[in-house]
Amino acid sequence: MSPRCVCGARLTTGIAPGSPDNPPVSGSLDRVSDPSGEPSFCTDDAPLSAPLAHGADVAAHFHDYGQLRYAARGALVTATQVGTWVAPASRIMWVPPFAVHSSKAYGETDIRVLSLPVTLTGQLPAEPSVFVASALLREAYLALMSEGEPLESPRARLLIDVVLAELARAAQEPLRLPEPIDRRLKAVTDLLHMDPASPATLAELGHRTGASERTLSRLFGSELSMSFRRWRTLLRIQRALIELSDGASVTDTAIRLGWSNPSSFIDAFTELIGQTPGGYRSSARSSRSSHG
Repeated sequence: MSPRCVCGARLTTGIAPGSPDNPPVSGSLDRVSDPSGEPSFCTDDAPLSAPLAHGADVAAHFHDYGQLRYAARGALVTATQVGTWVAPASRIMWVPPFAVHSSKAYGETDIRVLSLPVTLTGQLPAEPSVFVASALLREAYLALMSEGEPLESPRARLLIDVVLAELARAAQEPLRLPEPIDRRLKAVTDLLHMDPASPATLAELGHRTGASERTLSRLFGSELSMSFRRWRTLLRIQRALIELSDGASVTDTAIRLGWSNPSSFIDAFTELIGQTPGGYRSSARSSRSSHG
C-alpha cells in the first residue's frame, strides 16, 4: 500500500509488510508517532473505510468534528500528548473534536472511520475513550459505513441514533496509558515502549537515561499518578490486547511480554480488563470471524 491520506493526515508509512522499507516486526512493537509534533488540521469529514498495512502510521492531526474509529480487522493504537489507547476488533475508539492525535496500525487493519458533528457529541466523553462494542452497536456502525448512504438520509440518522444510544450505555475500556511530558521520564517510557518485556528495574533504566531512581519514582507519581510498576503493567496489557486479538495464545503472550508465568499475566489482565485473557481472545476471534 502506497502512502495516502486518511482524514486529511498523511500516512508517513504505509508500505506493505516485508518490503525493505518496512521489515516484519518481531518481538516488540514500535511506539506510535509522537503526537507532540506539529499537527495538521483535517477538514475531510467523509466516512472512510480503508485497509492499513501493518505499521501504517497516521501523523499527528486534529479536526473540528468528533470521530469514531472501528477496526473490523487488526488493531489501531491512538496516541495523544496525555495518553495512549488501543482499539482492537470488538472495540470502538472515540476521538473528541480538536484532540491532537496520531495512530498506528498493528496487523493488516481494516479501519472504518465515522465523523460526527459537534452537535451530536454532547453525550460522549471529553477525552479520547475506547468502548466495548455490543453486537447491536457493531452492526449499526458497520451498516452506516458499508452501504454508502448519505448521512443526512432518514435511515442513516436512525442508525446514528442507535450508535449514540449504544455508546451511552457501553462499558469503557479502563486502559488509558498516560504519557509523560518531563524529558527524563519520557526517556524511560520510550525505552519501555520499544521493549515492553524488558525486566530492567527503575534504577537500571535511570542509569541508562541519566536520572536517579528516586527522581524517576517521584515523577511517575507526580506526573502520571501511578507507580513505575503499574505503568509498565498497563503498557504490557495494552500490547497483550493486540497480541490476543491477533490470535496469539495466552501462554505465548505472557512469555513474549515479560511475565514470569501465565498465572501472573492472567491475574493482571483480569484485574484491568474485567475478563480473562482467554475469554478476551475468544470474543475477539468471534468478532473477527463475523466480519472477516
